[in-house]
Amino acid sequence: MRCPFCGNVDTQVKDSRPAEDHSAIRRRRLCPACGGRFTTYERVQLRDLVVIKTNGRREDFDRPKLERSIRIALQKRPVEPDRIDQMISGIVRRLESMGETDIPSGTIGEIVMESLARIDTVAYVRFASVYKNFQAADDFDKFVSELRPDSISDE
Repeated sequence: MRCPFCGNVDTQVKDSRPAEDHSAIRRRRLCPACGGRFTTYERVQLRDLVVIKTNGRREDFDRPKLERSIRIALQKRPVEPDRIDQMISGIVRRLESMGETDIPSGTIGEIVMESLARIDTVAYVRFASVYKNFQAADDFDKFVSELRPDSISDE
């Protein structure tokens, strides 16, 4: 593993342990050249996924990109980091087990929204506002009103 600080290719593993509900191995590494310490994660990858964008463009699936968007939606929300990691791993496993290597971006967005809806409604609305490209406050109002149970109108 190349050192991210000095580029040395000969780094040493100092500690390995399971991470993220045993779906990855966390390795603490040390660079003997510069003394830098860093962490790497090793995960099982069942297949290489390709995302088909709405405009037809294709790009490799990027787990860190998925993780960033989910963490942005969950920013300052009372959700444990381990719970977030489990959710992300679950989404990736679900995508990999679909049997297809080409996955439409809409499918990924729907799976993420479904997962967020189960753990935090505010994060769900945040993610949906970007995913569904809300343009005005009315878009939010309509979306949130669909989340609410029917209210009694003669109060």
